Amino acid sequence: MRKVLLPLGLTMLSCNLASAQPLELPTFTQTLPVSVSNTFPVESVDSISFVRALELASSASPELAAARRELAASRALISQAGARPNPILSASQEGIRGDAPETTLELSQEIELGGKRSARIEAAQRALDVAAADLQDAQARLRGAVMGAYYDVLTAQERLELAQAASKLAKQAVNVANRRVRAGMVSPVEETRARVAATGVQVELARATAELEAARTRLAANWGNPQPRFERVKEPAEAVPPLPELAELYSRLNDSAQLTRARREAERRRAALELERTNRFSNVTVSVGAQRSDEYNGTLGLVSISMPLPLLDRNQGNIGAAQERAYRAQDELNAVHIRLKSELSQAHMRLRTARQQFELLRNDMLPSAQSAYEAASKGFELGKFTFLDVLDAQRTLFQARSQYLSALSQANQAAAEIARIVGDGSAVIPSATQP
Repeated sequence: MRKVLLPLGLTMLSCNLASAQPLELPTFTQTLPVSVSNTFPVESVDSISFVRALELASSASPELAAARRELAASRALISQAGARPNPILSASQEGIRGDAPETTLELSQEIELGGKRSARIEAAQRALDVAAADLQDAQARLRGAVMGAYYDVLTAQERLELAQAASKLAKQAVNVANRRVRAGMVSPVEETRARVAATGVQVELARATAELEAARTRLAANWGNPQPRFERVKEPAEAVPPLPELAELYSRLNDSAQLTRARREAERRRAALELERTNRFSNVTVSVGAQRSDEYNGTLGLVSISMPLPLLDRNQGNIGAAQERAYRAQDELNAVHIRLKSELSQAHMRLRTARQQFELLRNDMLPSAQSAYEAASKGFELGKFTFLDVLDAQRTLFQARSQYLSALSQANQAAAEIARIVGDGSAVIPSATQP
């Protein structure tokens, strides 16, 4: 019997170690990629919508990819949390050189008490919820970034069109001044002023062109394309975002990504506290085996039960630390809620102010400035006004247009901030959700 028990135990132990060898960390990490991917999706060459820009950014975002990996890892940890302790096989021999050696083969199994396994599964599930909230937060931040960059391009397009129109008008003014000078109707100084104004407009045109190129590059960078192919972004039916009620935004705040993440983290900390509380209870180890004695020429059955006595270590420190971290997570949840409400209120105020400026400029100042410029231009051609009057009217019109575009940009930036906070762009830009 001794010749059978000892080789059997050693054989099973060596097989167990051999089967576990491929799972060693160094062997696994050698297969991980270490290079940076240079591939990125390519957009169309003409125009791009907000939905398409968001799709491209979502498919290529490394932040979203990392968040998805963490979510998959958290799912794997749930199955690991439910695993039970492995049994232990031991074999020993006493009196190897004696006349009556004894051979013992024993199988031990640790039995978890106090609900440790269910507490581990609960803690792993809460960690999965945190990873899902992190993914949601990354998606909200990406949406806000794409929205802000998208409307930067839209505003830059408007500025370029304004500069192009100004350049065309300046050239016409130079031609008119030149004809009047040749006809002897005005002083050559008028033509010089017209040429100086035209040069200034060309500078503004070059600046607007560069700003549009930079805005296009920033938008394409969201999907990793260093050289954007699209020429324009599609303008929504209403360029200025609507102003939702602040109470409605507050109601959406409860489902925002950042607040959800803080809430899930508080739940995870509470689950970690419960897990530490279960670790106060000692586990029981049950062992069964057989002992062969040549002295008595027989085999004895062995049964034993063992457990640590919780006299010196009752996991007090870990429980106290987990409890304080649970309190901290709750405090952080309250702080995030207060911060988000403040940020949302400020963004809503900026959007409201920008919309008011936009409406005043569009309905009052712009039409008046346009009429004054057209009247001055026509009067100049008829000899009723000097070119200085035309320049003043033109400067007033361009200033009004610049203020109009600035208000439009501020409104859309505030809308992008609201979308980032509440995690839903349809709250402020419904048309942006349409292809």
